[in-house]
Amino acid sequence: MLTRFLKSREAILTGVLLALLALIAIRAPEFVAPGNLANVLNDSAPLIILALGQMAVIVTRCIDLSVAANLALCGMVAAMLNAALPGVPIIAILLLVVVLGAALGSINGLLVWKLDIPPIVVTLGTMTIFRGVIFLISKGQWVNAHEMSAVFKAFPRAQILGLPVLTWCAILTAGAFLLLISRTPLGRAFFATGGNPRAAVYAGINTGRTQFAAFTLSGALAGLTGYLWVSRYAVAYVDIASGFELDVVAACVIGGVSIAGGIGSVGGAVLGALFLGTIKNALPVVNISPFWQMAISGSAILIAVAFNARANRRQGRVILKSAEHAA
Repeated sequence: MLTRFLKSREAILTGVLLALLALIAIRAPEFVAPGNLANVLNDSAPLIILALGQMAVIVTRCIDLSVAANLALCGMVAAMLNAALPGVPIIAILLLVVVLGAALGSINGLLVWKLDIPPIVVTLGTMTIFRGVIFLISKGQWVNAHEMSAVFKAFPRAQILGLPVLTWCAILTAGAFLLLISRTPLGRAFFATGGNPRAAVYAGINTGRTQFAAFTLSGALAGLTGYLWVSRYAVAYVDIASGFELDVVAACVIGGVSIAGGIGSVGGAVLGALFLGTIKNALPVVNISPFWQMAISGSAILIAVAFNARANRRQGRVILKSAEHAA
């Protein structure tokens, strides 16, 4: 079992992440202090949550490019509700944004399932629609910190066992996804749908419904992250998290989630998000322009895709060889 782990994508990525931290420590030793690493984990928490939802979508051979726009719309709704009705309990706001996010995600799922529209086309369209709706409901206005209640802003920062609630949300989401993927029929259906859709149909799996469930789940997590985002940064505006969907996809691909579907893991998605989060936090510390983050992230995506493609080709040759022997 240990040998298998050491050869796994998660072990390789863990080694790369540790090597990155070691290189950063040479220039900025304070970066690897436990307190600062906890801050990096907290900063990476929204990306971890969204990457896990995106993983569910990608393993079913789909992609959700509307996830950041979903986040922004749900965050704006939460902020506007709190500004208008400060007495609404936080638990009610959380339930509202999760349900709203799931509903927005289900729109993507329905269009892909019932109309058989390519997922990239559907989610590019809904991404634009969601951004437009934000502008319509807010009239282009911001919701600023002084308009938000103290309780609304304090929730993601509250400390439990030394870690902020935002970090715990990421940890609990990862734990829930691990159970979902490994212990439930839906989790197995995700991988069956992406790995071999035709065989999945013969096995009695409704692939369209499974993809719909993945989009809905991704949307629910985007809704949750929307509230956590605006409450943590204490501001809501039209362009919240603009372009963040690319970071989410990048975290999945770097973590070994195959864009061809059927391959991925919770650990890989989390490590991919941590890798990008570490880069984002480290660049200013070592006096490198943040604009290099885009180039570094893009390079990491290309390397990860090439690595995945090569691994898939090797796997394909083994299957063909086995089929020849069987014949």
